[in-house]
Amino acid sequence: MTAQARSLAPPLIPVSAPCPTVPAAVRAATEVVYTLITARAEFDALEAEWNALFERAGKPTQVFQTFNWNWHWANHFLASSLGGVAGVRLSLITARRDGKLIMVWPLVTERMRGITQVFWMGDPASQYGDIIIDDVSDALAVMRGGWDHLVANAKGDVLRLRRIREDAAIAPLMVEIGASVADKLTAPYMDLASAPTFAKYEERYSSHARKNRRRLKRRLEERGTVTFERYHGGADARRLAVKALELKSEWLQSRGLISQAISNARMARFFADAAGGEEKSTDCIVSALMLDGEPAALEVAFTCKGRLAMHVIVYNLKFEKAGVGVLLMEKSLSDGYVENIGVYDMLAPGDNYKLDWADGSAHVCDWVKPLSIKGAAYAHVYLGQLRPKAKAFMAAMPQSLRKLIKRAANG
Repeated sequence: MTAQARSLAPPLIPVSAPCPTVPAAVRAATEVVYTLITARAEFDALEAEWNALFERAGKPTQVFQTFNWNWHWANHFLASSLGGVAGVRLSLITARRDGKLIMVWPLVTERMRGITQVFWMGDPASQYGDIIIDDVSDALAVMRGGWDHLVANAKGDVLRLRRIREDAAIAPLMVEIGASVADKLTAPYMDLASAPTFAKYEERYSSHARKNRRRLKRRLEERGTVTFERYHGGADARRLAVKALELKSEWLQSRGLISQAISNARMARFFADAAGGEEKSTDCIVSALMLDGEPAALEVAFTCKGRLAMHVIVYNLKFEKAGVGVLLMEKSLSDGYVENIGVYDMLAPGDNYKLDWADGSAHVCDWVKPLSIKGAAYAHVYLGQLRPKAKAFMAAMPQSLRKLIKRAANG
């Protein structure tokens, strides 16, 4: 080192020198206390604090991180609940400063095939995952402390966090801890706030598209009585939400596809409770296009701070050629202006029909971080190689062949 460089460098502090004293009051104000929540009673006890934290710091995109959403999920998916998934247990991390809750990281663990996975509380029902954290200047440091506490206490083999938006609070932490991207999708959205009225908003679509929707509606009306219904909770919302899952499962089967999450009776029970809103509302809206009283198209959505997440969009196969999904989408957007909804989020994946409507999209990633040698092998071999290849193979397979394989599998 040159003499000039030595003169500019800060003086070295000898190892034996005492560290500068930090006043006790300052230490107390900056100290963060972490807790691993593993008992259902402890989770339930967080309700008031969780709600208060979300009210002041929750983002509109964090609709699936509300206490109420996760409370309903816990009732149906935790191993401790009636009909829950064996082995799924809470591993939720909280952070407090001066006794005040400043962070909730909603996680669970499940041991399967000798591997303990750590994943989002709410999975597979939740479509986005994130940490709820207060507006603090050291947010990344607080989250990093939560990560260190998780690694030391949860005893998992692999962290597997699906559907993290690029603007999520937790996204910088994934980079910080060296997690890997296992999958990348897009989540299209419609920005209703960009136009003062639906009529003005609709001008962004071609005149041909608008005329086509009017033609579709006239043809549908020739077949019977067409009505649009929209429910904010209640018995009808509960019934139609379950019907939406049934129609989605039928649609998938018609294309030789299978979704264990959608076809599972546990998911139907969860959706019924979440949509009904009799206890702990999730702000669910169920929209329906009915023909002679029969559901022709259904939308199950959840709202949060002026943003609507379109969780299920499906049509009845009986009306596949009638454009009922397009007609319901148009009516739903129009209703959004009445209800002061600023953004319609169609969620991942970015299917073509969504992109036809969308104003833009956000990147959504699945992240993986091994926590043990076994977890590293699982992440590298299964998540990194076998699973992506299997998904690509199924996607490239002709629909007729998928149906044939499915029929053979069902005996």
